[in-house]
Amino acid sequence: MAQHGLAPFKKKALQEGHLPVFVDEAGFYLLPGTARTYAPCGHPPVLKVAQTNDHLSMMSGITPCGELLTLTRSHPLRGEESVAFLQHARRQLSSRLLVIWDRSPIHRSELVRQFLAQGAAQTIHLELLPPYAPDLNPDEGVWKLYKRDEMPNLCCNGLGVLHQELRLATARLRNKPQVIQSCFEAAGLDL
Repeated sequence: MAQHGLAPFKKKALQEGHLPVFVDEAGFYLLPGTARTYAPCGHPPVLKVAQTNDHLSMMSGITPCGELLTLTRSHPLRGEESVAFLQHARRQLSSRLLVIWDRSPIHRSELVRQFLAQGAAQTIHLELLPPYAPDLNPDEGVWKLYKRDEMPNLCCNGLGVLHQELRLATARLRNKPQVIQSCFEAAGLDL
């Protein structure tokens, strides 16, 4: 069923020579994402961290060959960041792009429309995922990799430390393209 929902994207990418890039956003807080530990049964570890809503916002994009692109900000993402990410993707991938992302207002902003109208539409084609279908976006799996595999139970004293840990986790994931590719398999895609 998931394969059927993205069949038009795959067909368009192959026909027009576009490289598919699936994009999504997530927030990373100072509070740790909890995961299993090796603590003895009955003695759960106590993680001490200050209660705060401080966080980093991150946008990522993945390609079927396992490439990972990221953009991190210390404020909520807006249309400006969507444009910055598209520019970054175009520079890094040096290819015609088929960007597939959700229906977030930051992706449909006037700034994104202006960016495309100013010539970017020649090399970047945007497609929206169907509404309420996060399971179709393989980039959702990247957030699981960050939070469960790369940074489980991680307590950070400040945004600077969290930003450094995100950079290290990103570097580790970029060295494992087969793990990024597994996100496509988990979403039911064989791009």
